[in-house]
Amino acid sequence: MNKKIKFKLWHLLAASALLIALFLPLPVYIDAPGAAQDTSSYVKVKGHRDNTPGKFMLVYVKQVKATPVTWVLSFANKYADRVPAQQEVGNYSDKEMQRIQTYYMSSSIAEAKYRSLTMAGADVKRRYIGLYVMSVLKDSNFADKLRVGDVVTRVNGKHYNNSYEYIQAIKQISPDQKVRLTYLRGKKQKNTAGKLIRLPNSSRHGLGITLTDRVKTSSDVPITANMEGIGGPSAGLMLTLQMYTQLSHKDLLRGRQVAGTGTIESDGSVGQIGGIEQKVVSANKAKAEIFFAPNNQKLDKQDNYLVAKKTAAEINSNMKIVPVKNVNQAVSYLQNNK
Repeated sequence: MNKKIKFKLWHLLAASALLIALFLPLPVYIDAPGAAQDTSSYVKVKGHRDNTPGKFMLVYVKQVKATPVTWVLSFANKYADRVPAQQEVGNYSDKEMQRIQTYYMSSSIAEAKYRSLTMAGADVKRRYIGLYVMSVLKDSNFADKLRVGDVVTRVNGKHYNNSYEYIQAIKQISPDQKVRLTYLRGKKQKNTAGKLIRLPNSSRHGLGITLTDRVKTSSDVPITANMEGIGGPSAGLMLTLQMYTQLSHKDLLRGRQVAGTGTIESDGSVGQIGGIEQKVVSANKAKAEIFFAPNNQKLDKQDNYLVAKKTAAEINSNMKIVPVKNVNQAVSYLQNNK
């Protein structure tokens, strides 16, 4: 083999290796600090413009599929987590995961609308439709019957008003009995039946399905929230604060940069979320002065507030980390603290 051919061969091998290192997808996802976004750019309340100085910010985690290069580089970022694909997305395709995150966000927006309108004293109706099917275990007796996006509306012929009531109803069913489910696929109503299974790593029996609430709200005050590809339920608290500020015309911000995270329930309670460390880093980078973090003392060291406070100290942030159990606590803090 002459030198010219060897030279070309080495160049070809080097180019191939570079392409593999840059673009070969690994079965790993990298979760890293994302960004903090002004919630007013997503929320529109008809007849109620946002003219207050300052801003509310939602924060999100940036999730990317790893390549050899990004996997190595991620070790330089203390707040980047490398998560096996099976753990992060299971057996779902990127398209299915996007749909699941959209369903979570849809539910979060509906609850934020209901809570903010209620707090502002506006007329609002909340209709509980049922439970979105988010995932089905392969061992579930409903694995070949239900799909992601179906909405379960009845269990054994009965409709309930929240997910807790559905869960309690299922707990009362004997494992040797068939469970009848009524569900919506699009606008078409369907029925199916199957027995419960023993849930993984548990002594309990269940459907083997991951579910989240499907809710609709209606009001004379139109509110829209175009999230432009942001999914998941964790923006609920900040969306509620943004909507309420516009509806009430109260200057809660007073020129401040306020970030935070947490799910929102119809009663205003704020729930725990994932990726709290990355979100604190993102908020600090965006120069937030206040960061609201869900607080549940029963979780001990895994409580979002405690982790957020620890992370803020690690990065020498001047942000005030504020624990909240419900949205009223966040409003009260903003009203009573400069």
